[in-house]
Formats: sequence, structure tokens, C-alpha cells
Amino acid sequence: MVKELIIDSSPLGVTIALIEDKQLVELHKEQINNNYAVGDIYLGRIKKIMPGLNAAFVDVGYEKDAFLHYFDLGPQVQSLIKLTKIKRNGSVNGTLLDNFKLETDINKAGKISEVVSKNLLLPVQIAKEPISTKGPRLSSDLSIAGRYTVLVPFSNVISISKKIKSNTERNRLKKIIESIKPKNFGVIIRTVSESKGVAELQKDLLDSIAKWENFIKKLPEAEPSRRVWGEMDRTSTLIRDILSTDFTNVHVSDPRLFEDIKSYVHEISPEMEKIVKLYRHKEPIFEHFGIEKQIKNSFGKTVNLAGGAYLVIEHTEALHVIDVNSGNRTASKENQEDNALQVNKEAAKEIARQLRLRDMGGIVVIDFIDMHKPANRKVLFDHLRDMMAHDRAKHTILPPSKFGLVQITRQRVRPEMNIVTSEKCPTCDGTGEIKASIVLMDDIENNLTYILQEQNEKNITLRVHPYVAAFIKKGLVSLQWRWFFKFGQWIKVKPVSSHHLTEFHFLSAKDEEIKL
Repeated sequence: MVKELIIDSSPLGVTIALIEDKQLVELHKEQINNNYAVGDIYLGRIKKIMPGLNAAFVDVGYEKDAFLHYFDLGPQVQSLIKLTKIKRNGSVNGTLLDNFKLETDINKAGKISEVVSKNLLLPVQIAKEPISTKGPRLSSDLSIAGRYTVLVPFSNVISISKKIKSNTERNRLKKIIESIKPKNFGVIIRTVSESKGVAELQKDLLDSIAKWENFIKKLPEAEPSRRVWGEMDRTSTLIRDILSTDFTNVHVSDPRLFEDIKSYVHEISPEMEKIVKLYRHKEPIFEHFGIEKQIKNSFGKTVNLAGGAYLVIEHTEALHVIDVNSGNRTASKENQEDNALQVNKEAAKEIARQLRLRDMGGIVVIDFIDMHKPANRKVLFDHLRDMMAHDRAKHTILPPSKFGLVQITRQRVRPEMNIVTSEKCPTCDGTGEIKASIVLMDDIENNLTYILQEQNEKNITLRVHPYVAAFIKKGLVSLQWRWFFKFGQWIKVKPVSSHHLTEFHFLSAKDEEIKL
């Protein structure tokens, strides 16, 4: 699988597109003024304790108080509270925990009122960004992520990613980390650590320790409800988490950002520095690489699939609903069951992409086309799991219910990506909306394929707006000629001034409209 990152910088922020085999699979937007990014650490002040929820509301400077549940306190929250009081009193120097006596773990079934009290100052980390009407979700089980490891203070446990299967490799990594980690710090060994040497792991761990020391130095003078330590920007975080040898290119549109990214990649993976490239063309970077067109095609209520089927995606406050429709084009009219399985598998692949692309979280309910054979339902379930194996967000997939519904829960840590894909209608001067004109030619050609190859129509005529007709006919090797070579017959194009810009109709040899 060939992967590329396309990074577009503007005064409002940075947009990052992840491409796999030329297809857009993830889209990230980093705003310049995003002060509540996942991983940031704030000095929170407990505002209100809710015994019924076993949670507390915490002031971190956001317009709505953030939410901290008892389960998110972390087993060593008493040690964190103790360290915070010591540092803010200025009674002990040093930034590591070599001489720090850890407190006992809190009771897993305890009450939050037994641990924290109103107005208590407690360092908290953003676990979920503000979403919709909700404030941030917090955790006081602090951690600092590096490329190969995650540093966890007030612990001595070394955990290893389950995706590292080799026992020999797991033992090797554990021994390396045991020899270099500081006292009273736990470490989570990430998947990308596999086969890495001592020097790389040590440098990564030392970088994380330096970030912890930076946080501790700021803690005594930190203002309550303000950020004490910030994660890296979204671009660097994404590169840190996903950069691998599969990547062939990282294209960046801004020279200053290019230098920053190149420098960062040189630090974490020097051998991959050469893949970071500065984009120098005048055309916008997303248009040059076809990203803009894919965005217009992929977002919106209806998503078309290659075989004529389509998805209808509805969003509510409580959940997301996806309906799979076979459309008016079927691959096999004789065997409805096999055809349903084929459409469902095609839809499952696109749904897995849509979840990543839109960063849809919470509960997702999918209404696949009904299948009567249990074996086919299992094939679909296994196929959907395989398609979602590349999704970095935590998720759980339930087998199809007797109603043919598949339920998915997917981790949600930031607001869903939402892009408006419609454009103002030039005919009605903005009183209505039309489908994006950038995909008009694709729609026309898809319908041509269906009419000529599946319905076997001959001598058809395409009626379009004069501007569109001129576009189709322009040039020595026009689009009209390309259709001739592709379909083996000449498509007559008739301009009709009464049509709006994106309106088109097909006429048969008898001048009767072909219904689609």
C-alpha cells in the first residue's frame, strides 16, 4: 500500500490529507487557535462534584466546565495531588520522581468525593476535545506520548503493544526499556518500536522525559484553569503516529511549515527526511493532487459507489445511521443473494473509509441490504472487520442482527469532520443549492457507461447547458472524442440554453428521453 501526506497551510490553519493508493482516507484540520487539543495538560480547578454521576466538573478556562469521571482519575491520582501541592508550595526541587514516595492506588469502586474536593487544583489532560454542546472530557491519568513509547508517571509498569506478536521481540523491548527508564515512571511500548535499536528508543524516551520536566518546571507558577503544557501541533502529532516506511511522499505547500516538518522528520526518522517535499506549483495543492475533487465526492448525505450502489449517511446528536442502497444497477439479476453480498462488501469498504475520513465517533448503525444466508452474513462481518483493521481509533463491531443491522462503536476524541459539498446555484442566484460542479463530468460519464454498455442504446444525444457543451467539445482531443474512443460510438452533444449549469439529459435515437 502506497501512502502519501498532502499538507496545505493557510492563515486559518493547516489541512492534512492522508492518501492510500491515490484514495483519500483521512482528512485532518488544525486550527491556529485550537487551545483544547487532545493531550494538552491544564491546571484544572474542581468546580462541582456530582455524586450521582461519580464525576466532577472542572474549570479549564473553556466556556463550559470540563467533565472528569472517577474512572478517569487514574489509580495514582493521590500521588499527582501530592506532587502538585509540593511543587506549588516550593518545598522540593527536582523534576523527576526518584525520591518521591508514591501513594497507594485509589479504590476502583470508590467515590469521587473521597478523592477530590471543591476548589482543589489538579493537573488534568484533555482526553476528548469539546464536541457539540459538551465541554472537554478530562483525565488525570497523565501520559506523554513519543514516537516509540508513551511515558506514564507514578507507575513502574512496562506495557507492550498487543500488535507486536513475537515473544522474542517483546522480551527484547522490555529489557531495553527496563534498563533506561527512570524510577517511578511506567512506559507503554508502541507498535512502531518493533525492531528498533537501543539508541532510538533511548532518545525517544529522553525526549518524553524532557517534556515531563518542562511541565513540572511550569507547574509552580501556573495559573489555575490555564494550559501548563501543550502537545505538539496536529501535523507533527499525526506524522509521529503514522509515519512508516510505507510512505512515499509528504508534500507541503508552505515553505516555513516544510522546514519545520523536515526538521522534525529528521529527528524522529532521519532516513525518511528525503520524502518531505516542498510543493512549488501555482495551482492549489489539493486541486493538483485531486484531493479537492475527492472531498466533494466523499462528503455529503449521499455517497456514490463505483458499481452504481450508494450510501445515505444521516447524523444525529445520539448516533450516525448509514443506509446501503443497491441503486438501479445490479451485477447479477439472476441471484439476488449473491448480488446483495457483492453490494454489501463494496459498501463495507467505503463505510470503513467514511468513518476514518469524517472521523465519525460514538454509535454507528448500518442498514445493509438483507441477506438470508447466515454464511453470507458472516462473510460480510469478517470483511467489514478486515476493512476497519487500518482504523487507528478504538472500535467495536457487533455481528449483523436478525434485522440485518450492524452496530459499531468508535472512539470519538474530537469533533466530526464536516464539509459542505454543495455550491450556490448560479441560475437562481443563491436561493437554492446544486451538487458540486467539479464532479459533473464524472456523473455524465458514469451515466453514459450505464446507458451504452448495460442498456445497449445507440445514437444517443446529450443535452447540456451551452457552457458545458463548449467544455465537452473544446480542444483537438476533446472529451467528446475521448468518449468516442472509449465507447466506440459518437455521442452527439446538443447545447440547450434553458438548462441550468449542471443539468443534463440523454435522448435515444428516437429523440425520447432516457430515464435514469
